[in-house]
Amino acid sequence: MSAGTIIVLVIILVLLIAAAAVAGVLILRRQALRRRVARLDLRPLTAEQRGKYSNQWWSAQERFVDSPAEAAEAAGALVTAVAADRGYPAGDHEQLLSDLSVHHGRRLSGYRRARRTTESGTAKTEELRQALLAYRALFRDLLGSPDSHAGQPAAGDRADEASARVPGARVAAEAGTDSRAGAAGGETRVAAQATRKE
Repeated sequence: MSAGTIIVLVIILVLLIAAAAVAGVLILRRQALRRRVARLDLRPLTAEQRGKYSNQWWSAQERFVDSPAEAAEAAGALVTAVAADRGYPAGDHEQLLSDLSVHHGRRLSGYRRARRTTESGTAKTEELRQALLAYRALFRDLLGSPDSHAGQPAAGDRADEASARVPGARVAAEAGTDSRAGAAGGETRVAAQATRKE
């Protein structure tokens, strides 16, 4: 075996050992985070809290037409408030993100983008709309369903995933209609349901 081949093999071996060490550290950190979150007093929201936050969300969403930046900021604040009421310590934003990653990780990349957009102060309306949608996804996850367990996201939120791909699919999925058949009918039903809740 030549000296060059031996050097290449040694380098590969060192890289593999380093990768294994890094992976081990990441696994240990993740386990420690899971233990930390398990010690938190996470709890589902009461029906009263859910209703209050839902009404606040509708207000923020309606404000979007006249003031998109304010609506997006209000939506971000609602996410933090719901997380705090669920039992997540909300004082340190980075720690909140880490804690949320245990049960709500699939929503965090959108939430991070939404925060950057909202905090930039120079976002265009479409960027703020996307931020509002990302906030809504995490908000709904945190709001949970009345029978969801503490710390667990709401189950089966397929409508959020569909709305990212097909315009009107969110409304259609919530209203129980086929998005291709016409989201307008679904929007009417959703608006009627929201009116009845008030």
